[in-house]
Amino acid sequence: MHSSQATIPDIVIYDGDCNLCTTLVQALERLDSGRTFRYIPMQDGQTLQQWQVTPENCELGMILIDGAEPHRRWQGSDAAEEIGRRFPAGAAAVAAYRGIPGAKWLGDRFYEQIRDNRYAWFGRRDTTYHSSHPACETGSCKTPG
Repeated sequence: MHSSQATIPDIVIYDGDCNLCTTLVQALERLDSGRTFRYIPMQDGQTLQQWQVTPENCELGMILIDGAEPHRRWQGSDAAEEIGRRFPAGAAAVAAYRGIPGAKWLGDRFYEQIRDNRYAWFGRRDTTYHSSHPACETGSCKTPG
């Protein structure tokens, strides 16, 4: 985990209408309890504006914003890998994965297929899932600098 984690959680932007996406966010919530990550559903346009994230940005998949340095962002499979790196032993696992010739390319294509077919394959929720560890607990986000 990088040193900023103790004070400023990273922001995970996820599809709150996607069954798979919300299941993964719920698993992260159980593992992390809001210490490393806070969450914003892609459907929360008002909060996303505060982080300069557009609906068009969200079409390319999940987004991870570095809480300490909000200009640092990862998207899609890169975001998934970076989230993994934030956990104990995760950095070694991601490095091993990236060390396998062609694995990153295949992982990127796999992510794109899931992203583009998530509702057909995993279903769509009737209501948007809002995390128990939102990025804006008091109703107003810190505007990124």
